[in-house]
Parts: sequence; C-alpha cells; structure tokens
Amino acid sequence: MKRIAILGCTGSIGTQTVEVVRKHPGELQIVALAANTDHSRVAALAHEFKVNRVAMYDPSAAERLAQATNWKVLAQMDGLVELATDPEVDLVVVSVAGMIGLEPTLAAISASKEIALASKEVLVAGGAIVMPAVREAGVSLMPIDSEHSAVLQCLRGANASYDTSAGVDRIILTASGGPFRGWTIDKLRTVTKAQALNHPTWNMGGKITIDSATLMNKGLEIIEACWLYDVPPGRVEVVVHPQSVVHSIVKFHDGSALAQLGHPDMKLPIQYALFGTHGHAGPSKAWDPLLTPNLTFEEYDRNTFISPDLARSAFTSGGVAPTFLNGVNEEAVNAFLRDEIPFLRIQELCAESLECSPKVGVSLENILNADAEARTWVRNQISR
Repeated sequence: MKRIAILGCTGSIGTQTVEVVRKHPGELQIVALAANTDHSRVAALAHEFKVNRVAMYDPSAAERLAQATNWKVLAQMDGLVELATDPEVDLVVVSVAGMIGLEPTLAAISASKEIALASKEVLVAGGAIVMPAVREAGVSLMPIDSEHSAVLQCLRGANASYDTSAGVDRIILTASGGPFRGWTIDKLRTVTKAQALNHPTWNMGGKITIDSATLMNKGLEIIEACWLYDVPPGRVEVVVHPQSVVHSIVKFHDGSALAQLGHPDMKLPIQYALFGTHGHAGPSKAWDPLLTPNLTFEEYDRNTFISPDLARSAFTSGGVAPTFLNGVNEEAVNAFLRDEIPFLRIQELCAESLECSPKVGVSLENILNADAEARTWVRNQISR
C-alpha cells in the first residue's frame, strides 16, 4: 500500500489523482490532503478517504474548516511542509498552483519521500536546487506533466539513462497549438478571455490554459526538460501536433525515434507517476490507431509566439533568470484573467523582463526573492 499526500487536491490534477486512487483501493491510500481555499471539498474528500491530516494554504479557509469539523487544520506554507514530511506519507503529489510547491517539494525530498510533480514552476524556478537535492537524497521524482511523462516512458522503453547520455539526440515536445494556432500578431490583439480559455483538446485550469494559448507552457517545459534530463535547451525542440495524441518524441543518434501516444487525458501520466510502471489497468479509454488515423505535425510561428525562445534565453542566462521569467509570466497571466491587460501584453512583459532579472546566485532565498521581485515588477509596469 502506497500512502499518498496530495497537495492541491481540489485542482484539475488533484481531482484526477483522486479518481486514479479510487480505481486502486488496495494499492494506493490517501493519507493527507491540502488545498488553497475550497475547504468544503477538502472536508468531503477527507471524510471519503478517512483522512485526518489536512491543510489549507489560505488561513481563513483553514479556520473555517477547523470550525466546521473540529479537526486540527494546518495552514499556510508551514502546513504544506508538515504534510509533505509526515512520517505516514510515502509519496507526495505536488499539484499546487505556481511557486507555492517549491518549499514543500524540497522538504519532501529532504524527508526521503517519493515525488509526483505536476507543478511546472517547481523545476522552472527551482530546478537548480531541486534536482541536486533529488540526486543527493536518492529519491524518485516522477513528472506528471504529460509531455515529460511521455519522454520518461520513451527513455525507459529504449533502456536509455534518465540523463539522456545513452544515444539520445533530441527531445521533441509536442504542442497542440492552443486556440490561436495559425493566428497573426494583429489578430491576437483582439483576443478575449473567453477565447483564450477555450482550449481545443485539453481541459485544464485557467493559468495553464492561458500558458497554452501563448505557448509559454512549451517554454516552461523546455526548462523542465533541461533539468529533468540534463540537456541544453538547444537539444529540446517544439512541434505543433493539433491532435494531442503524440505527447512527446525522443530522437536517437542513429536517426530512430520513440513516441508515446494516447488520448489527451491526464489520468494516464498521473497513474504512471504513482506506480512507475504500465502494469495496471488503464485509467481512461485506450488509444486506437484506427480512431485517430490522421496525425499531423507542423512548425509553430516563432515570430508570433515568442515564449519558447524567451524561456531558452532565460535558462541560458542562468542564475535566477528562469525564476524571474516564471514569476513575470504568472503575474501577467493573472492580470489578464482579471481583465487588467490585453492578451499580447503577457508575452510583451515576459520579453521586457529578461533584462531586469536580478544578477544573483541560486539559493532558495534568492529564488523566493526573485519571484517576489518579478511580481512587483509586473504590477509596476501595469500601473504605468
């Protein structure tokens, strides 16, 4: 029985993780739950799974949950860290929004927990300290991200090493193209929030859906790949694949390639991260080649969608530059969702921010400070 803590249990990934656990009651057990504000949903899940370890990041939500249940409810970052390091927990699913996941991930690694990581920002902002910690602790960090789960499955299928030293030439990340595939810069000036949130193939939360629309999700995945597989950004490519069936491709020095295919459903990468094998019944509909016979690939417009190249530049700059870019993007996306800026202003702010990143070394303190500075910088730019 693998005992699991889910940080971010009420979000898209957390909810689907719960669905996977329900299908394997004899092998997976939820023992800790955390969320931001949805205390009623946490209470329902805690009752269902008989969980007595709960935390709410929002302190007022923690107080309301405690009053409604008479439970001891942990709160804020200390609460997330306490759950992530609980002796009764074997594996921590990190699916909280944004940078919030960094500190509990580091704490869980130090406590020798397995990690199933859905929060891109943990590696984008903190990969320089997270991956050395993983290696030093000798723990498993499994990506839930569908593209990086696919890369890992391809590497394992080829018996290639995790750091891509065994004959790997390129990692190819696929992108759906989002709702604005083929659009010009001029057309993007008229984008509405409803249009940006209308993803053609995936059902995701607001922030990641907007990242998909700007292609910043691919930029963040490039940085993730550099940390996960120890490759330079020049060896990570992005191609548009509108059907979202091929989730990633690994190309080898001999010219051959392996790809992982499946319907656009996050439950499969979640289950793979929890078990680390394909030895369990599928959590969703199996892929049938006859039902998706026309798989296509195309280049994306690098002049219109500049986010992937911005991410490459930030990673190459080193230090806390990826952290700063990530914070700027996150704050800009939130501003767009609040109708404070137009759609194109998101990537414009990200581009402008590359010259403003603090020139400091990498440490947890400097990463957290750079993230805070990035958000302040965006708010100042918007107010002007």
